[in-house]
Amino acid sequence: MSDSVQIIHVNTDPAYDVTVGSGLLRRCGEQLAAVLGQCHAAVIADSTVAPLYLDTVAESLRTAGFTVSTCIYPAGEEHKNLTTLSEILETLAQQQLTRSDCVVALGGGVCGDMSGFAAGCYLRGIRYVQLPTTLLSAVDSSVGGKTAIDLKAGKNLAGVFLQPAAVLCDTDCLATLTPHTFADGAAEAIKTGVLSSRELFDDIAAGALRENPAEIIARCIAFKGRVVEEDPLDNGIRRTLNLGHTVGHAIEKCANFTISHGHAVAIGMVVMAKAAEKLGWCQEPCSSEIAKVLQQYDLPTATDFSAAQLANAAASDKKRRGSHISVVVPESIGRCVMRKVAVSELETIFAAGLEA
Repeated sequence: MSDSVQIIHVNTDPAYDVTVGSGLLRRCGEQLAAVLGQCHAAVIADSTVAPLYLDTVAESLRTAGFTVSTCIYPAGEEHKNLTTLSEILETLAQQQLTRSDCVVALGGGVCGDMSGFAAGCYLRGIRYVQLPTTLLSAVDSSVGGKTAIDLKAGKNLAGVFLQPAAVLCDTDCLATLTPHTFADGAAEAIKTGVLSSRELFDDIAAGALRENPAEIIARCIAFKGRVVEEDPLDNGIRRTLNLGHTVGHAIEKCANFTISHGHAVAIGMVVMAKAAEKLGWCQEPCSSEIAKVLQQYDLPTATDFSAAQLANAAASDKKRRGSHISVVVPESIGRCVMRKVAVSELETIFAAGLEA
């Protein structure tokens, strides 16, 4: 793995830098002090990440002059809910954070989502930073300011937009990931290739994500950063980043979140690529190519849930607007478009994508 550090500037309002490289958690205090000034930093982590990295981050922050407090919650998507959010907010209040202070999200996508939402709610909004520890959060969820929790009706249905003040992606964290968790992130990186460029897709297919993950992470972040700059509130082109997510979120819900996000999105990409081919929506058939690369990274490409089950679950997706929903369709590798369809058509579309 390369020791070089790459910085990607995201020119939103407010703007911030995403730093990718080795050893960043050990140096996070000095880097964050340069952005935030010395303040009270509340580090939020789950019960899996805290034993691995919390002491390192807290020590670095204290050495740099921060007052540090911590909040640890149970790991797992099933805890990304109102109960956990309430406990985090009560902890921030007990720790007497003020508007000049900061929340530090130390962990994967669930941690970033909940910590960012808590920061956006507490005192009507305080600063937060992202220290992603998974590949998925590094390539995708730590950038762009989307925060959310799940409701009983579906995934990510309550949240706010709040851009982080900084993001530090320490590639050393990848060494502690299980193969399953690494594969979750690989799904989002492959998704970025399908969305953005044949070159990135081919490089991932050739093994670059395992051989030089820092480079692939930086390229994925640079692409997402450009999209977020153009559409920070997810009203236009940014919605194409949901490739595979309408089906993926439906699979997660049908499985009661026993299927992880990246694995569900992998299936969702293949379903939508197959549907595009069957329905004449694509320029160049690409479902087999996408499936092949996903399988190289030990990801699933099919589901036992029926089209009817998935359509019913997708009816409560946050992307729904009235009686219609936008689905993301891969026309070719490197080009995806949105199609507005009636919610009543979802079962037919999904059925086309589920056909052998």
